[in-house]
Amino acid sequence: MKVAVFDTYVPKKDGQTMHFDILVVEGTGEAKVFRYGLEYLASVGQEGQPLSTTECRFCHMEQAEPVIEASIGELGYFIIEMEGCPT
Repeated sequence: MKVAVFDTYVPKKDGQTMHFDILVVEGTGEAKVFRYGLEYLASVGQEGQPLSTTECRFCHMEQAEPVIEASIGELGYFIIEMEGCPT
């Protein structure tokens, strides 16, 4: 499965920055990508934070590994947490 990777930087409620990638099926529209990002933010206690083209931009395409494909099949997306994300 080929996936689109959206590089995302969101300010946290404490003022620090979260950096994560949102991976979706190739061709997924931005509105849906943002909805997935907001869903993830809510799941980590960061609901209400901004998420638009300012914070989230298409980066590149890549071939998905099986664990990513499974998550996308179940949720519609996969998150790669990079910096400042809750563990």
